[in-house]
Amino acid sequence: MRETNNIDTNHQAIPLLANRIIQANIAANRLVAVAESCTGGMVSAALTGIAGSSAVVDRGFVTYSNEAKSEMLGVDPHIITSNGAVSEIVAREMAVGTLQHSRADIAVSITGIAGPGGGSEEKPVGTVMFGRAMKGQTPESWHKDFGSELSRADIRDQAALFALELLLP
Repeated sequence: MRETNNIDTNHQAIPLLANRIIQANIAANRLVAVAESCTGGMVSAALTGIAGSSAVVDRGFVTYSNEAKSEMLGVDPHIITSNGAVSEIVAREMAVGTLQHSRADIAVSITGIAGPGGGSEEKPVGTVMFGRAMKGQTPESWHKDFGSELSRADIRDQAALFALELLLP
């Protein structure tokens, strides 16, 4: 597994992108909300680390366990059981639940396998699913494979960057 460099370009890119998102969503007059599993609050932390973020960020959910996904976001436990927590349908349902349990105009969700363990042949380490729900629009989902050769930190950084990009107007 590759170790992260001392100067991690993703750690530099995340706050720059978060700043763009805050400014763009202020201009668009949009509130955002996030539900995170494998990133454990990294996206919310990046957004709230920007001055003025209170004009944009409504809330963030860290739903690491399957129970939290159901209890906090309303994801049907049967969907999790039949598809696995790391699936596009669960990511989509997480985003929908986040939108429903917030005042946000747009919600993004992340669920994945950051490793180094926990992967399978079907869903290897580095597999991350994303969901996005916006008021008045059909929810969407994405499946990304960031690669099992990356470190846990690198996978989480890549997932946070992709999720942040989904929040751009």
